[in-house]
Amino acid sequence: MKVKLINKAYLIFSLAMLFFLLFLLPAGQTVQAFNPKIHAKAALLMEPETGEIIFAYNEHEQLYPASITKIMTLLLVMEDLNKGEIKLEEQVVVSERASSMGGSEIFLSAGDVVDLESLLIGITVGSANDAAVAVAEHLAGSVEAFAERMNRRAVELGMKNTNFVNPTGLHHEKHVTTAYDVALMSKEIIKHPLFFNWSKIWMDENFLEGKIKSGKVYLSNTNRLIFDYRHCDGLKTGFTRQSGHSISATAKRENTRFLAVILNAPSSQVRYEEAVNLLNHGFANYEYIPLAEEKEKIARLPVEKGHITAVDVLVNENLSMLLKKGEEIQYTTETFLPKKLEAPLSDGSTIGKIKVTAGEKILREVDLVAAENIRKASLPLLFSRYLKTWLKFGY
Repeated sequence: MKVKLINKAYLIFSLAMLFFLLFLLPAGQTVQAFNPKIHAKAALLMEPETGEIIFAYNEHEQLYPASITKIMTLLLVMEDLNKGEIKLEEQVVVSERASSMGGSEIFLSAGDVVDLESLLIGITVGSANDAAVAVAEHLAGSVEAFAERMNRRAVELGMKNTNFVNPTGLHHEKHVTTAYDVALMSKEIIKHPLFFNWSKIWMDENFLEGKIKSGKVYLSNTNRLIFDYRHCDGLKTGFTRQSGHSISATAKRENTRFLAVILNAPSSQVRYEEAVNLLNHGFANYEYIPLAEEKEKIARLPVEKGHITAVDVLVNENLSMLLKKGEEIQYTTETFLPKKLEAPLSDGSTIGKIKVTAGEKILREVDLVAAENIRKASLPLLFSRYLKTWLKFGY
């Protein structure tokens, strides 16, 4: 009798589990636990468009980043270029300090004058410390002033556990970051297409030929995945004796991009293997669903008392979702806007929101902004409009 009771209980449990698998899981979805063995001290996998973290291990532990630091160095340059404050063709004078950095370098000599773009290629591809210092001094006047800029930008990006001392990543006890913070700055630099013109260079046998005193440089990419991993197009490796081997790696296939961060692995081979493992998991199990593109027009609203009578409403950033493959979610996209606007309004000012919801849960939320500046209309212009309206309706 006791044996029968145990079998009956087991049967009830088995039927309940079968019911759960057949009826409660979304169609086509499989239950797959992802628990990779990580030998690095920290790791993270992110879909950078949504910022969704798929896997994380010790992601907030402060560690030495080595040359992954240069992602922030390059990001500040990208942003200055976008603002028109600097140009790629402008000439940079190499200081004694820059030429004496050692470590990874492109063999700059004091007094060399090199165009900014060549230095940026040297930083991105060859992880050149001398080029990083030359660029930092060119932009901010000194390494210390540039480090202050790096830290201010880190705060703006939400990098709460990061402190930069230099633009190179050469070891300093107070120069630290985390896998999560590296992902935040990596996510930001991905927004700059120009960066990928350099990060995808595999090698250049005649780099800087005729531009520097030491002659041409054989340049090869420190990121092996550019060559070894399908569609990998960045970002940056790092190594010092104190930091171990690190990488921030990204790849894009069709519409879907993933970002893998590995910090302080015991060997170069381990950092690559663990980054590849994370990226493979992302591409095998998730897909990116675009809903609206940045600057896409979704409405036009009337404007009261403005120098123009209506303005386009744009999506402030890409609106998208990350879904598990085979997962079916019933979602609704809702737009929240006023019926009309009132001048003045500045270009890019927030005037509404677009939300993606599933039931009461908000999955994604993006600001809607005005497409242009709207000044207050002058009294003569307002009078003219009222007169036209009066004549049109025969008042």
